[in-house]
Amino acid sequence: MKDGLTRREALLLIGAAAVIGGEPGGLKAAATQGRRTGMLTKAIPSSKEMLPVIGLGTWQTFDVGTAAVARQPLEGVLRAFVAAGGRVIDSSPMYGSSESVVGDLAAKLGLHDDLFVATKVWTSGRRSGVDQMNDSMRKLRAKRIDLMQVHNLVDVATHLDTLDEWKREGRIRYVGITHYHSGAYAEVEKVFASRRGIDFLQINYSVAEREAERRILPLARERGVAVLINRPFASGELFRRLRSRPLPAFASEIGCTSWAQLLLKFVVSHPAVTCAIPATSKAAHVEDNMRAGVGVMPDERIRALIANAL
Repeated sequence: MKDGLTRREALLLIGAAAVIGGEPGGLKAAATQGRRTGMLTKAIPSSKEMLPVIGLGTWQTFDVGTAAVARQPLEGVLRAFVAAGGRVIDSSPMYGSSESVVGDLAAKLGLHDDLFVATKVWTSGRRSGVDQMNDSMRKLRAKRIDLMQVHNLVDVATHLDTLDEWKREGRIRYVGITHYHSGAYAEVEKVFASRRGIDFLQINYSVAEREAERRILPLARERGVAVLINRPFASGELFRRLRSRPLPAFASEIGCTSWAQLLLKFVVSHPAVTCAIPATSKAAHVEDNMRAGVGVMPDERIRALIANAL
């Protein structure tokens, strides 16, 4: 822990003050995070609330059931995540027991107030959607969900109507839609064209999957929609491709000591991206990933070098 702010942290906080406006507690939260970890934060366009740029996904990694021996390593993951300044944790009913594991462990460790909890609705029909979202709230032990998203656009119009109601009632704070594949981008554009009030888009983006740069990311920025990034490592494909390659010398220019940090900095340095949500079940990997949110971010020259490093 550092006693004072670095010059970069001070500049980040000045920028945060400029966009936060009247958001209650927003600047205080950003300042506390900056002092503790140096983690870069970005604003949710619809509210100016600040979020750390590195979050945590739970697909496969938190689907471990009820056995204490299987859950124990994930306690270390959550502790390390919050200690490094993380807040955004993303789950779904599609992810098996992940919601229950997140809810139970956050309660056990007293971390609920530190987390920005995102989950999804993944079913068809209004009644089924309402039942599923109520079940998610129970599993997550949450009286209110920070972000509820329509998973992979399943019955998207029906669920967005419900989410608009829930947001007005205060049951959720933000509304989102998600997909994981470029084949769905045209449908994402149709949803943006037909609906207002979408706060978040969750989409795939990485050095290996850059299709979102062409239209989806610029469109989200134009519409004032926050962007969560899934598959920032292309589901591990990037690590398999880079396993035998040394980290390039230019990585030191932006303070990166691992491929994970370099790949994540590429993702979160895009101006439309709010937060990347890599999934892991290992505390050491969380600590490595979180370092990608600290220090100098790549400019266009470094971004091009990262892209060409594949």
